[in-house]
Amino acid sequence: MKVIHIGIIGTGFSAKAHIEAIRRIPYLHVIAVAGSSLEKAQQIASEYGIPKAYGNESELIQDNEVMAIHNCTPNYMHYAINREVLLAGKHILSEKPLGMSSEQTEELAQLAKDYKGVNGVAFNYRHYPLIAEIKHQLRMSAYGKVNLVYGGFLQDWLLHQTDYNWRLEPKYNGASRAIADIGSHWCDTVQYVLGKKIVRVFADLKVVHPIRRKSIEKAYTGAIGSEPVYEEIPMETEDYGSVLVHFEDGIQGVFTISQVSAGRKNKLFFEIAADKRSLAWNQEKPNSLWIGHRDRANQELLSDPRLLSDSAAVLSHYPGGHHEGWPDALKNMLIDFYTSIRDKEANESTEVRSFADFKNGHQVMKVVDAILESHQTQRWVIIK
Repeated sequence: MKVIHIGIIGTGFSAKAHIEAIRRIPYLHVIAVAGSSLEKAQQIASEYGIPKAYGNESELIQDNEVMAIHNCTPNYMHYAINREVLLAGKHILSEKPLGMSSEQTEELAQLAKDYKGVNGVAFNYRHYPLIAEIKHQLRMSAYGKVNLVYGGFLQDWLLHQTDYNWRLEPKYNGASRAIADIGSHWCDTVQYVLGKKIVRVFADLKVVHPIRRKSIEKAYTGAIGSEPVYEEIPMETEDYGSVLVHFEDGIQGVFTISQVSAGRKNKLFFEIAADKRSLAWNQEKPNSLWIGHRDRANQELLSDPRLLSDSAAVLSHYPGGHHEGWPDALKNMLIDFYTSIRDKEANESTEVRSFADFKNGHQVMKVVDAILESHQTQRWVIIK
C-alpha cells in the first residue's frame, strides 16, 4: 500500500491532534512540520520524530516529498496558506474557517473547482458513528418529516474576565468569535445530518465581558506577595449568541452558542423533532442516542457496530461498550479524506464521501457572515 507523505503547518493543539490521529492510520506518514519559527517546528519535530522542520510554511509547501498538507495555523493565516497550497496543486485539509470572510472563502471555493487535488475542512463532528446513524435514519424517513431542530454548543473556557487568548482579537480570529469558532461546527453538523442547508437567520449576540483583563506576564515576578499585572482590553467579538434558523424544506430551528457557560466544556448538542419521534445527541456523551416517543417508552441506542446501519458501523472501530470519542471522530475524518486521495491517485471512481470540502466551508462562512449582519441590523438575513 502506497504511503502518503504529509506536512503539518502549525505547532499548537490542532497540529498535535492531527499528528496523533494520522499516526493511527498505517499508510499515512508525517514527514515535515512548519511553525511560526524554526525553533518551534524543531521542537515538535523532535517530540514526534518528524524528519523535517521548516521555519515557514512556503518551504514546506514547496517540498516535493510532501503530498498532502494539513493547515493547523491560527485563523488569520488560513486563507493565504490554503490559497498557496491550492495553487501548488497539493492535497489540502484545513482547519476551519477557510478564511476570515466569505469573500476569501468564495475565492478558495472557486479555485478548488478546477483543482486536481482533494480539499477538505476539519468539521470533524460529522464523523461520529451515531451522527452517521441519525443521518441514515432521517434519509430513510424512519421518523417521518422533520419539523424543528434546537440545540447549541456550550463551553466555559472564557467565563472569567481574566481569561484571555489570541481568539479574542479580531485581527487574528476574525469579526466573529463564538459563532465562527464553535457555532460553525453546530451549523455544519446539523446541516450534514439533515441534508438541508440553512437559508435564513435571525441573530442576537452578546459580549458578556466588554473589557477583559490580559495578564502582562513579564510584569509578574512570581515572588511571594507579587500580584499579576493586567492590561485592560476592549472586546469586539461575542461571548454568546442565540440564532433562529430556517433550513430548506421548511424546517425551523434555534441554537445557542456560548463560551461563558460554567461547567460546560465542549457540549455540542441538538434535538430533532420529527412527526413520529424525536432524536437527541450530545457530543460530551457521544456513544448514546436518545429516541423519544409519544405513546410508548423512550429509547436509548448505544453505539455498537452490531446495532448500527452499515454507514454508521464502519465508523465504529471497537465492540459495543468500548467508548469512542473526539479523537476517534478526527481519525474517521482522516480515513475518509485519505481514502478519497487514494482513489483519485489510482484513477478509481470515488464514492460520495462524508468529509466537508471547501464548498461546504464557504457555505458555513456565509452563514456566519449572515449571522453577524442579522445581529447588526436586527432583522432576518437570507443566505445568498
